Amino acid sequence: MKLKDIAVCLDVKAQIPDVDIKWLLTDSRTLSFPAESLFFAIETKRNDGHNYIAELYRQQLRFFVIEKYLPEFETLSDAVFLKVDNVLEALQKVAICKRNKLIMPVVGITGSNGKTIVKEWLFQLLQPDFSIVRSPRSYNSQIGVPLSVWGLQDFTQLGIFEAGISQLGEMEKLQPIIQPSLGIFTTLGDAHQENFHSLKQKCEEKLKLFKDSKVLVYCSDNKLVDIAVVQSGFKGIVFSWGFNENAVLRIVEKQKNENNTKLTLAFENTKFDIIIPFTDEASVENAIHCVSVMLNMGMTSSTIAGRIALLEPVAMRLEVKAGVRNCLVINDSYNSDLNSLAIALDFLNQQAEAKKLQRTLILSDIFQSGQSPEDLYRTVADLIKNKNIDRFIGIGRQVSSFAPAFEGIKASFFDAMDDFLKVFSVLDFQNEVVLLKGARSFHFEDISGKLELIAHETTLEVNLNALVENLNYFRSKLKPETKVMSMVKAFAYGSGSVEVARTLQHQRCDYLAVAVADEGAELRREGIRIPIIVMNPEAHAFGVMFDNNLEPEIYSFRLLKTFIKEAASQGITDYPIHIKIDSGMHRLGFEWKDIEELTGILLSQNQVKVRSVFSHLAGADETRFDDFTHQQIDTFTRCADRITDAFPHKILRHILNSAGIERFSEYQFDMVRLGIGHYGISSLPEVKLKQVCALKTIVLQLKNIKAGETVGYSRNGKVEKDKRIAIIPVGYADGFDRKLGNGAGEVYINGKRAKVIGNVSMDLTTVDVTGIDVNEGDAVEVFGDNITITEVAGWLKTIPYEILTSISRRVKRVYYQE
Repeated sequence: MKLKDIAVCLDVKAQIPDVDIKWLLTDSRTLSFPAESLFFAIETKRNDGHNYIAELYRQQLRFFVIEKYLPEFETLSDAVFLKVDNVLEALQKVAICKRNKLIMPVVGITGSNGKTIVKEWLFQLLQPDFSIVRSPRSYNSQIGVPLSVWGLQDFTQLGIFEAGISQLGEMEKLQPIIQPSLGIFTTLGDAHQENFHSLKQKCEEKLKLFKDSKVLVYCSDNKLVDIAVVQSGFKGIVFSWGFNENAVLRIVEKQKNENNTKLTLAFENTKFDIIIPFTDEASVENAIHCVSVMLNMGMTSSTIAGRIALLEPVAMRLEVKAGVRNCLVINDSYNSDLNSLAIALDFLNQQAEAKKLQRTLILSDIFQSGQSPEDLYRTVADLIKNKNIDRFIGIGRQVSSFAPAFEGIKASFFDAMDDFLKVFSVLDFQNEVVLLKGARSFHFEDISGKLELIAHETTLEVNLNALVENLNYFRSKLKPETKVMSMVKAFAYGSGSVEVARTLQHQRCDYLAVAVADEGAELRREGIRIPIIVMNPEAHAFGVMFDNNLEPEIYSFRLLKTFIKEAASQGITDYPIHIKIDSGMHRLGFEWKDIEELTGILLSQNQVKVRSVFSHLAGADETRFDDFTHQQIDTFTRCADRITDAFPHKILRHILNSAGIERFSEYQFDMVRLGIGHYGISSLPEVKLKQVCALKTIVLQLKNIKAGETVGYSRNGKVEKDKRIAIIPVGYADGFDRKLGNGAGEVYINGKRAKVIGNVSMDLTTVDVTGIDVNEGDAVEVFGDNITITEVAGWLKTIPYEILTSISRRVKRVYYQE
């Protein structure tokens, strides 16, 4: 789209150069093609895109959409600014202008769950027939949707986009951007319920996506959705499915087998069978949505059955795994197109910069792009150059035939996977991040299996997207100017401090806090640059703190004087410190009676400078302590006032923890401290945060035990009737508490809960799987989405903090982005 046309779309009157814009940016960190990019300087509560324009200008970007003109822009002599009233609305308007010019079928998907799976399965199923553009990953927000729709081209034959909302009024903005000709309503659940009065209200808001659609697919077994569709006045064709007699596509029979689900379906007086290669209810529902779309498109039942039987799981995440010879492996081989490649390369760069590793991309042929091969691989080569990839390996006849386009890049090419595997050696890979990006038919799992380290079968999965989503939930409670300190002490509550800190730094968190200096030093070695507070500074580690710019919490006169003395001995002045006030919790900290002496000492020297003054709430998560919480805040305010009044410089104040942010946000002062809230724990029962951590393992062995026999040490697992048991490789050395033995704890296997039988051993636990369809090698959830950390804590009569921090270091942490 021409920049001139974009200016007309936005009603901007200015002298506009005749250039083509191919890329829209909202994140300054994702710049790849400056000459063809337009940056939208979106201002949010926490950030302002205008602050990154000068940096982007230095990177040769020249085209910007802004809503305010800063003085520094005067020096950007050849920059082109399109000034609008609201940049986000301008982004959406540009996407609408582009969508209006293109006539093609578009599938729009909304619902509480399953949007991304349905979208990706439709792509798998329809790719043989159409050139498809779809939302990258979960780009379904007010920003993500216009960026997704921008990817439509003149040669696109089908668009598939998902739309997510979290409050009233949002879907009306997304509908004209997507303009779906066929709509899918997946499910209705509790996700993002906090901003709606009822499920019915949320359902009505979501249905606004389909106001002009020709066809609407949904499950009519959900009566609330069925009624809402009727009341919405939908004027198109209703394609309902379900068990009820009135459904357009009726489920006649459902048979769940060991590894698949067989359905007998009735459509237009004809019955046919399909076999879905999944057994969980969510996957079955998602597959039926896809069957409904294919029937509506006129596909035969035999074609549909053949393709459904070949459905593959959707990798919903960019997963980072430890590799051989100090490598990291990023497996993104479920998705091979230009948009997803650009996203994955940004993730690769983020990992490589943090670890100081080389960058390697292994890429297969890209199918069904809609572009000519020449244009496609020339763009791929340019993208690789702009992302500073050190080594490129192309696999496939098509990419190999365009090897000259990759001139200037260290590259090698192979016509087929077998050709690559014949010469493959792990010795060829060392100290690098390897991104695997391939079409399914190339079986890149053969490469990942060789590059990844063999790890303990019990893993703690850490969802970095959920971490960020929870961070943004708490940020929504704050004023734009309020800073956030994130607690990453105790190995980031067991989730792994380095990766968590790196993600928080990427999200522009203001401060990090660790327990001891060594934790902070490790973060510095891993490239963490933002300020770090040490909550328990030890005298022997002062040197480490000075060397790594770590800022101490000062809670006593002895510590203060010792630290000042050490700073003086090294000729250090104005070193930032943080004063801890004991406002009633009676752990560490200065009391009211100490404040006058404290300020006197601080004013009499220049070795240290107070950066903040803070305190800790004892019971902010419990209403029965609300009076005491207010008493603590009053005490803290008096002490903080006395200290801050004594100094001319700005001193930050902070007292709120995660629970305090939710329940006492009026006392947010200058900064808040976010800890357990990062990991999905809320003090408000109605708030359902994202689970960040999931402890998972597998079934090692299955056994049938006769009545009268026993299981485990001390013969505590008494079997009163015949049972089937599963042995799983997790024990108290991994953090699975011994108190969970003998029926006190449960795990989740194939959609059902299984109680622990017998004692928990050091490395193994046995669970009762009688009546559960389970095989050796099946996945087991110890805690996660189905068994929450809070529930496990309840079994042990403890708190979620202890559950998370008890997970052993020997348990492999696997980090991923959805």
